Amino acid sequence: MKNLLKLYSLASILAFLSACNNQKKEMQVSMEAETEVVTPEWEVLFDGSNFDHWRGYNKDTMANGWTIEGDAMAFTPGEEGGNNIISKEKYTNFILSLEWKISEGGNSGIFYGVHEDTLYSEAYQTGPEIQVLDDDRNPDAKMGAGTHVAGSLYDMIAPSQNVVHPAGEWNSCVLEVNHQTNSGSVALNGVKIAKFPVNGVAWDAMVAKSKFKDWEGFGIYPTGHIGLQDHGSKVWYRNIMIKDLDQ
Repeated sequence: MKNLLKLYSLASILAFLSACNNQKKEMQVSMEAETEVVTPEWEVLFDGSNFDHWRGYNKDTMANGWTIEGDAMAFTPGEEGGNNIISKEKYTNFILSLEWKISEGGNSGIFYGVHEDTLYSEAYQTGPEIQVLDDDRNPDAKMGAGTHVAGSLYDMIAPSQNVVHPAGEWNSCVLEVNHQTNSGSVALNGVKIAKFPVNGVAWDAMVAKSKFKDWEGFGIYPTGHIGLQDHGSKVWYRNIMIKDLDQ
């Protein structure tokens, strides 16, 4: 009888421990499910088929000069100028991926944080620019101590190395902007070439040393449009995608 009681007690203890263990596992699984990180999806802004995600800056329709050539959007300059385009949506924290190709001697740019307002006639008055340039032929490359060459945060941060492909060839560019971590970066052709703050004291100090120091609206809007520049040169963009980090 004593042996049976011992066996019964042992079985009860084992059953209790097993139940506790199962409950612990269930709680762990539940906690993991609650803390699961949702990875933002890439959104296609241009796939070569239409301009559905774009329009002219301060316009309801697409700006003049922009057409589709093969799988790329192409800008051919006209006489009037000022035909910058912006994304229809606004973004705060994001990763932008695209490819660009510039004509010989050409100049263009990629903007972020563009604030659209009739007070500002050009997208560059509010939106910081990632330079798109033919470094070999455009004289702007020789100015600004390296902060005007392709891949630079224009007039503020020079690329750490020269990895740009020449005019007429495609360059891949990835721009990341995150106001939560106060970090921005540019990767060109698979190489991260620039890092910079995007707000606060460090950003203000950087702007104060640039040509934009007295520009009232420059770089102060954390949420804004993506922009592509009419700088009077033929330029192409393709495979434009964005990952909204706030989703």
